[in-house]
Amino acid sequence: MAFNGTWKIDRSENYEKFMEAMGVNMMKRKLGAHDNLKITIQQDGNKFTVKESSNFRTVDIEFTLGVNFEYSLADGTELTGSWNMEGNKLVGTFNRKDNGKVLTAYREIIGDELVQTYLYEGVEAKRFFKR
Repeated sequence: MAFNGTWKIDRSENYEKFMEAMGVNMMKRKLGAHDNLKITIQQDGNKFTVKESSNFRTVDIEFTLGVNFEYSLADGTELTGSWNMEGNKLVGTFNRKDNGKVLTAYREIIGDELVQTYLYEGVEAKRFFKR
């Protein structure tokens, strides 16, 4: 599967502004902008296992496409939602538990990169990963 592999952060666009919109304090935004995130993805049909490793935490996530699950962001924000496949793109729709607002995330392979796009309250950010 195209997403399988280990992906290391290469660069980000508008990520600090996105974190600000999410309500992340300035200190955590500065740290988050340099988190050295590494994502390992293993897909087996509709089931995904994702390991996220950064300077701050390591978390293992298992999900099935279309099935809601709970997830906590590195800053402690709790979400519930699901990932779905739309064409060659993973689309995640998550609701914040604290305010009910929607966070949308996209993962797609563009060229030799994994591109993650986040959209929250009209603010879009992208993170680019290389194998």
